[in-house]
Amino acid sequence: MLGEQIGEEKGKVTARRVLSIDGGTKVEVSFQSSGKLLGVEHQSTVTYTAAVRPDGSVYGEAQGLVAGKSGERATFKAQGVGKILDGGGVSYRGAQYFYSDPPKFSGLNRIAVVFEYEADAEGNTKTKLFEWK
Repeated sequence: MLGEQIGEEKGKVTARRVLSIDGGTKVEVSFQSSGKLLGVEHQSTVTYTAAVRPDGSVYGEAQGLVAGKSGERATFKAQGVGKILDGGGVSYRGAQYFYSDPPKFSGLNRIAVVFEYEADAEGNTKTKLFEWK
């Protein structure tokens, strides 16, 4: 069951790279964002790979680092599926799995976090994070 929203970020794509065109298109995207997670102001650095599947849907895998303004840190891995939007943006829905030692983020170690991620054609990103109960 979808729980309460625990975070929100806005950011910018910093790099795109084509990894393969053989057997389908696969790209790598990096972005940086800032926002709040569990009430903690932070910055995130994320890199994901995305593969366009034969039906036009997109499958992605990500890893990232969340750094709080007071030194808190968490890392995560994520998977999601989505679509390419008109104009060249993307939209994903998926799940993230965090690991953190600092107490402000350590509660993330025991939950799945469900996300909504969108990037427009200009590389502006928006992410919403929810606890999955």
